[in-house]
Amino acid sequence: MKQYFGGCDVGSTYGKCVILDEAGAICGHATVRSKINPVQTATEALAAAIAGVDGLENAESLTYLVGTGYGRNKVPFADENISEISCHAMGVHVTDPAVTGIIDIGGQDVKGIAVDKDGTVKNFAMNDKCAAGTGKFYEAMARAFEMSLEDFSNLSLSAKNVIPITAQCTVFAESEVISLVGEGKPQDEIAAGLQMAIAKRCFVMAKKAGTDGKITLTGGCAKNAGLKQAIEKVLKIKVAELSTDPQLMGALGAAEFARQKGLAAAGETGRG
Repeated sequence: MKQYFGGCDVGSTYGKCVILDEAGAICGHATVRSKINPVQTATEALAAAIAGVDGLENAESLTYLVGTGYGRNKVPFADENISEISCHAMGVHVTDPAVTGIIDIGGQDVKGIAVDKDGTVKNFAMNDKCAAGTGKFYEAMARAFEMSLEDFSNLSLSAKNVIPITAQCTVFAESEVISLVGEGKPQDEIAAGLQMAIAKRCFVMAKKAGTDGKITLTGGCAKNAGLKQAIEKVLKIKVAELSTDPQLMGALGAAEFARQKGLAAAGETGRG
């Protein structure tokens, strides 16, 4: 009978789930908006991912399941819980073993993670004291510009100049942006200022963690083209593109841990 292994990442903004087979291939995945109740988020993400896998009926049918994210203790039927920092490192490692540094921009925090050659965490630094630069911050900024999050993420790409944003707090930054828009300042240049300010915060986290070499972005904000461009300018590097959705890295890493532990328990080894 074919075995499947699951990773469920219950984040503050989204719940993600990845299902792997014995060889480590992704058989199913899902991303859902987080609910107030993390159990509901995990249940919905698991059900959506499992629905895409032939022969897999429910979470109880998984050989091994690992929960991660801020709601990792609320994942139904999880055999184990592992920190999202370790899971992001492992997820990136199995996607691109050459990556040695990660900037993870989640819904409520920003992390810098240095990755060792085997996918374990060498060091990390986290900014969880302020929402600036997180997914929540970008949602607030998109509201201030009265546009979708996707449109805002691309807005700065056309900017010829950068209007500096002095406020770091989400509330004050939103107020500053509204004032600048009201003054008739170019919106793309205001957005460029926001992206540059957040890129500098990401730079600090990356340096505190000791990241070097090949660096990539994970989390939902990794899809923010303007932020990626700003980070490349600040770090003076080319950010590595991942072949798998960067928002799934935590869930993928959790699923890979589940695969390794499940196969080890059965006396099997190796990644396909």
